[in-house]
Amino acid sequence: MDWSVAHAINAYMFHHDAIEDPILDYVEASEALFLGMLLAVIVFARRVRWQAVRRTAVAAGLSAGLGLLVGKIISTIYYRPRPFVAHPRAVHLFAAHAPDSSFPSDHATAAAAIATAILLRGKMAWGWVTLFFALVLMLGRVALGFHYPSDVLGGAAIGALSAIVLHAPPLRRIVNALSDLFGQVWDRLVDGVLAVPGRMVGSR
Repeated sequence: MDWSVAHAINAYMFHHDAIEDPILDYVEASEALFLGMLLAVIVFARRVRWQAVRRTAVAAGLSAGLGLLVGKIISTIYYRPRPFVAHPRAVHLFAAHAPDSSFPSDHATAAAAIATAILLRGKMAWGWVTLFFALVLMLGRVALGFHYPSDVLGGAAIGALSAIVLHAPPLRRIVNALSDLFGQVWDRLVDGVLAVPGRMVGSR
């Protein structure tokens, strides 16, 4: 069943060039897009006014990190050949990829962790948009022949559970404290940098 679904989606992609290029481009750029989104929020969400937004971004990043750590442990213990390795003549491989373990999908893990953390923090609009792009990413990884459906579903489950664990009251307080500490240091640093040109002008 797992292979049948993966093969069907991969074959569909092969016969529909109109969606092949955008899906491939998005999948390849997804890491930078998700990471860039979080970093942009953490950097630009300054001061107490944006404290909740920054806490959400930090929680999302830490959830992804925890999920990826769990996924790494699983893939080290259990090796599952990727579809293009197990079925080299039946899979259309659209881009080069390392033949490492297929389960769980790191991309699905991180994307699901980020989307779940955002939703848990009550940022519904931002969370649903992120979840949509996470689902497109998961489908794309299967369509490109990198994963089986169970790989992305397993990764999504790990990511979502990681976000839920970090959202539990004791750990949530720690995440918030770390976010606030970083915010204080970052705000002081930025304020200091912005104040330098004024000091230089005043000293002339």
